[in-house]
Amino acid sequence: MSYLELANVSYTYPNGFEAVRDVSLKVELGESVAIIGQNGAGKTTTVKLMNGLLKPTQGEVLVEGRSAKGATTAEISRSVGYVFQNPDDQIFQETIYKEIAYGLVSQKLTKELIQQRVVEVAALCGLAESLKEHPYNLPYSKRKFVTIAAVIAMDPQVIILDEPTAGQDRQSTELLGQIIDQLAQKGKSVITITHDMEFVASQFKRVIVFANKAKRKDGSPEQIFWDEQLLKLANLKQPYICQLAKLLGKTGVMTIEELLERSFK
Repeated sequence: MSYLELANVSYTYPNGFEAVRDVSLKVELGESVAIIGQNGAGKTTTVKLMNGLLKPTQGEVLVEGRSAKGATTAEISRSVGYVFQNPDDQIFQETIYKEIAYGLVSQKLTKELIQQRVVEVAALCGLAESLKEHPYNLPYSKRKFVTIAAVIAMDPQVIILDEPTAGQDRQSTELLGQIIDQLAQKGKSVITITHDMEFVASQFKRVIVFANKAKRKDGSPEQIFWDEQLLKLANLKQPYICQLAKLLGKTGVMTIEELLERSFK
């Protein structure tokens, strides 16, 4: 049984705009999944359906085998956490410690357990030295890690990251990769929406492509990024390593190591 499932899900906004059409997919615990596609492809609407921020107009969302139809967003978020693209949409406490601890306080955990979890998550997200700081004293890129930490602290089984690499430098992107890896090792599922094809190619083993309001393909990075017809349909570019390999007449390459190995055979 999959932990999270969308079964023939569609969504039409109240103004009549159809955003997602007949999407079905399953996510297992421990998986790291990238969802890619151009703006308007249906990515964000789809993950908001997973989290209960939106309710499908057709089809069904199942969490741990149970329909989420009658559940509130707050109830679903205990299992499926969502980190917004803009951290300023989530931050409202006067210190980073309080921001990370806020959801834990609402769960009525002991002060000792709250402190332990805040310290652990802050260390994971590179915030250990900043817990007394006001979140808005940090740059935008660092504030993203505050919201990531706050959602991780709630201990959901599935964590959705919306454009986490936007505005990040190489060091921060590497930290994001480490966070995703550690969450997967703990049996958590991480679903990431991103336009960063380099990050997808290096970080994920499963990639889902959306185009024209529907899921178009679900496969490995090799299956996705060497499918030229699919990339054209979704208006996506190959990662740079694939573009270089193509110029050298090498196909199926996803890493510099693979390219070097094939080049010197």
